[in-house]
Amino acid sequence: MRNFDQPGRSLALGTNGMAATSSPLATLAAIDVLRQGGNAVDAAVTASAILCLTEPHMTGIGGDCFVLIGRPNGTVLGLNGSGRSSARADAAWLKAAGLTEIAPQSVHAVTVPGAIDAWDRLLQQEGTMTLGEALKPAIRLAEKGVPTTPRVARDWTESEGLLAADEGGSQHYLKNGRSPRAGDIMAYPALAKTLKAIAKKGRAGFYEGEIAGEIVRHLASRGGLLTAEDFAATEATWVKPIATRFAGHDILEIPPNGQGLTVLIALNILQHFGLKRFEPESPERRHLEIEAVKLAWILRNRHIADPDFADIPVSDLLSDEYSQRLASLIDLNHSSDGAVSLPASDTVYLTVADKNRLSVSFINSIYWDFGSGIVTPKSGIALQNRGRNFVTQAGHPNCIGPAKRPLHTIIPAMVKKDGKIDMSFGVMGGDYQPMGHVTVLLNRYVYGMDPQAALDFPRLYPKGEDVLTESTVPASVLAGLAAKGHRILPANEPLGGGQAIAIDHARGLLIGASDHRKDGFALGY
Repeated sequence: MRNFDQPGRSLALGTNGMAATSSPLATLAAIDVLRQGGNAVDAAVTASAILCLTEPHMTGIGGDCFVLIGRPNGTVLGLNGSGRSSARADAAWLKAAGLTEIAPQSVHAVTVPGAIDAWDRLLQQEGTMTLGEALKPAIRLAEKGVPTTPRVARDWTESEGLLAADEGGSQHYLKNGRSPRAGDIMAYPALAKTLKAIAKKGRAGFYEGEIAGEIVRHLASRGGLLTAEDFAATEATWVKPIATRFAGHDILEIPPNGQGLTVLIALNILQHFGLKRFEPESPERRHLEIEAVKLAWILRNRHIADPDFADIPVSDLLSDEYSQRLASLIDLNHSSDGAVSLPASDTVYLTVADKNRLSVSFINSIYWDFGSGIVTPKSGIALQNRGRNFVTQAGHPNCIGPAKRPLHTIIPAMVKKDGKIDMSFGVMGGDYQPMGHVTVLLNRYVYGMDPQAALDFPRLYPKGEDVLTESTVPASVLAGLAAKGHRILPANEPLGGGQAIAIDHARGLLIGASDHRKDGFALGY
């Protein structure tokens, strides 16, 4: 229980439904859907569409989507809604292009958006609403406008130059030539028309015809390779989640090309250290987290790629024998020399649970702030830059290639106990996400924190040769880490965000939490 003398958030409690998002409007819309008889999948898609308006720097229909669905009987389904590179991005093209990397604002960083197809497939298989019905609240808000919330306004200013340099960006995502300030109303008439076309025609309204044609032509004018055929062929994939056993719970993540494997490797390493003997906020606990994530990160960069093109040894990487070998590499008193390189990125995460205890862990993203910075002038779509995560080294599993999915940072998570869903959660923040998942899971299942306390806990993580730390990490912990050789660097912004819904089956209770680092909240009824 939190200290009520201090600023903070209480848990959200409900019995019939719960939603937690980073936007008040999205949370309210999700609850409206549940109260009107929709299920958690309907509510999640509705909320995601609204987040495309309230946090357009983080997410949009020009991005990708990953989802875990926990059914009332405890089975968990995964959906990989990440898009692919052009079928023309072959080895001959790569050699002729002479690229040493895929730059973040390069036209080649734009992959086919997978979100709309993913939303449609989710609703068709697991929802009760059509895509058109789920999009109605977002269409209405796009036409009328939404107020810019404080954290969003803060972040948006960093993209003014990027948007001003792009025809569509300046037209659709700046207000009088600048980013909106807190409280400014932002309407999206072009995007409203685009959403109406999708609502009327379904996924074909996005991947075929006028909208896809504009995207292809706009990218081609900049040297892009994507074709109408690439869009028409887009298809989200149902996948089996990967899992490990940790602190008496089953931790489930999306398999590669997502980076959830990184979380599971780190948790397996940490199981060998008896973490409960250390205080929750101690140099020893923090040091072990950092070192475990460093090791897992090396393996992430070596192995994670599109499984259609690479044989990824998931079972071997998650074996007890291998985790023991990795754990033996950690020195309790000294930091390792391995530097972790992490680019910045942006994402939204939401979770919903309904009266039947159907749970949805849902993440949607355009990667960097406003993705590639390329916005279609007519349809108002900010295009993601997920292709940035490809490498250009021939023979590497994650080398860019024809119709290939890049390594992906967005990772929804779910936890089971005794065969039932115990918690649906996720942590935003691009490459911070594995560290965020590990921290929340330790807080919850090793140290017994409630979901809100687990999210609120001060954050840090290794980046390059530094350990970035939030201002709330105690000075004694920082001094202890420095004594072990870690180079401490204050983070210039809060690290990520997060949402969680836990299920208390014995009491018939839904327990929601929403990160104070964002503008949203959890709400139940």
